[in-house]
Amino acid sequence: METLKKINLINGLDIAIVGGGPGGLALARLLQLKGARVKVYERDLNQKARVQGAIVDLHYHSGLKVLEAAGLMDAFKARYMRGADSFRLVDENANVLVDDYFQSGRYTFGDEHFRPEIDRGALRDILIDSLLPGTMVWDSQLIHLSLRDGRWEMQFKNATHASSDLVIGCDGHRSGVREYLTDIQSVYSGASIIQGEIDAPRTACSELYSMINNGSLMAAGQGKMLMVQPRGDGGLTFYAASMYPENWEKVSGIDFRIPREVCDYLDNFYDGWHPAFHTMFSACKHFTYRPLHYHPLTLRWQTKPNITVLGDAAHLMPPNGEGVNLAMLDALDLSDCLTNGAYQNIEDALMAYEKSMFARALPICGETVEGIKDFASPSKESIRKLIQIFGNDENI
Repeated sequence: METLKKINLINGLDIAIVGGGPGGLALARLLQLKGARVKVYERDLNQKARVQGAIVDLHYHSGLKVLEAAGLMDAFKARYMRGADSFRLVDENANVLVDDYFQSGRYTFGDEHFRPEIDRGALRDILIDSLLPGTMVWDSQLIHLSLRDGRWEMQFKNATHASSDLVIGCDGHRSGVREYLTDIQSVYSGASIIQGEIDAPRTACSELYSMINNGSLMAAGQGKMLMVQPRGDGGLTFYAASMYPENWEKVSGIDFRIPREVCDYLDNFYDGWHPAFHTMFSACKHFTYRPLHYHPLTLRWQTKPNITVLGDAAHLMPPNGEGVNLAMLDALDLSDCLTNGAYQNIEDALMAYEKSMFARALPICGETVEGIKDFASPSKESIRKLIQIFGNDENI
């Protein structure tokens, strides 16, 4: 039987990656290693335009695997936050329920249980710095796509235009690319978080700063949750989670641009909690309200020959520690499908990638959505489950 000739699908193609998050940047790096012509179109004005958020942990079978394939493990090892993979669970009175600080450091690179943390901005910088000069096209927010003679014409908010043979949307929850594949909209999970940023926690909320000890802190009380994480620049990010009506931001009467209004609400909502948490609220000068959405678990689309999406643009789900890792693994799978010579055309390669991507994301999304109330509005029983998960059920 005659063996089919392997075809270099990316040879001569102009590939546009829309969105410069970890998934899109990892994809650009992996494709460039295979000789692809790639541009990354990012809405930010420049590399330092905004804080990228708190830390993110990378996993052995996904994020770390991708960095290894991209030849970036040494750069990662030089910048990851040692000890930040530690974790502490407390109740509303700051009584410790689970303390993983004593065990932090028992794993290291090469162990599948090791989940090293890195500042999101540092991870982004590592990926950007690995790209060929001129790859990043800043201040490029996509507003329209049109297909002409088999090529995508892209229009951006800054009135510039570009064209490409293949468009890959890595542009998150509100993806401007996904709408060219499906009109299915995301669904509100019932939970929301109020996110706060504190630039100088060592002095502004010293007791809380000592409590987190450069790791992650989760405080669980009846019907509400707090999660606190360090940032690579010495600041911290906290997430105040609970169940809210979908239109709560509009009907709450709170102007989230005025920190005092948000702080007053949180002080009241967390009434009776340890004073260190209230000091943390008062120290915050920037709040953001984030309703948590997810894509319907049945979301699928008919594969198209020259456009696809990855990461949150493809399988949005509430925060679960897997988002960045899944996006980076999507990038590895997609780059492999496009370059491994197993497919006769781009459409077949994209179909294979999408099948694998959906199969991987479905159970994780389903589990996350099912457990959203336990996360955002925990009961005594769900707190007990949390303790059991982390291997210590002696405290409740």
